[in-house]
Amino acid sequence: MTQTADIRLGGRFTFPGTDITVHRMGYGAMQLAGPGVFGPPKDEDAAIAVLKETRRIGIDHIDTSDFYGPHITNQLIAKALHPYPGTTLVTKVGAYRDDKANWIHDLSAAHLRSSVEDNLRNLGLDRLDIVNLRIEGPATDIVEPMKTMRQLQDEGLIRHIGVSTVTMSQIRQAQDVAAIVCVQNHYNVAHREDDAMIEKLGEQGIAYVPYFPLGGFSPLQSEKLSDVAAELKATPMQVALAWLLRRAPNVLLIPGTSSVAHFHENVQAATMELPAKSIAELDSIGAQAL
Repeated sequence: MTQTADIRLGGRFTFPGTDITVHRMGYGAMQLAGPGVFGPPKDEDAAIAVLKETRRIGIDHIDTSDFYGPHITNQLIAKALHPYPGTTLVTKVGAYRDDKANWIHDLSAAHLRSSVEDNLRNLGLDRLDIVNLRIEGPATDIVEPMKTMRQLQDEGLIRHIGVSTVTMSQIRQAQDVAAIVCVQNHYNVAHREDDAMIEKLGEQGIAYVPYFPLGGFSPLQSEKLSDVAAELKATPMQVALAWLLRRAPNVLLIPGTSSVAHFHENVQAATMELPAKSIAELDSIGAQAL
């Protein structure tokens, strides 16, 4: 990939202990499924177009899961991009959807194995690059499910392991079982509980992948973000993503959309310059939330 593409997509990051290097601006495929992340998309051609556009502009990190749809998102990815030349797919396990579209957590060994097999089948792969173990909450035991993940890794079904919705304590426990290359948690300019975690992971070279860049804002916080965006003649999402990219070099982004136009808006955040005044205003949103 050219140096120009590196700049356009936020620079590059290498997952620790791996030969996997990706641009910091990636793509999250969750929104390609139907309403509520359930069932097929309203417009399959539009979903396929977004995926093909990721390849055309050089996006090489796609986040997904077989419980999106379920199965639908992975099937769309396979239809549009298989065999994924130059693309790293990061999926996740630890939940499933019932026939009423409920999200059901399941960290049993049998379910984790079947989830990995579902991802492999629907993506058309023999081995998964990175699989995130999604934990239910801070009180959830991570050691036993991590042992299953390590077994699947030892069997060659997955190359590397990440964790999601975890505390620093759970990360340390997970690392006692197997190496961790990335962490995926809820974090944005208004939700800054993981500030210390980002620094600690950065010291180890571990990627931090925030989800919901605009999730959980209060009306006042949203208004402040919108004001900053208006001053910069940008969208609130672009500003939120630009702030995340400058937060730390180990932060990787996976904004999602089912629209090619919106996809390009998100990618433009990687080259957005935030003036010092805007950064201070955005930082104050998080300071008020803490």
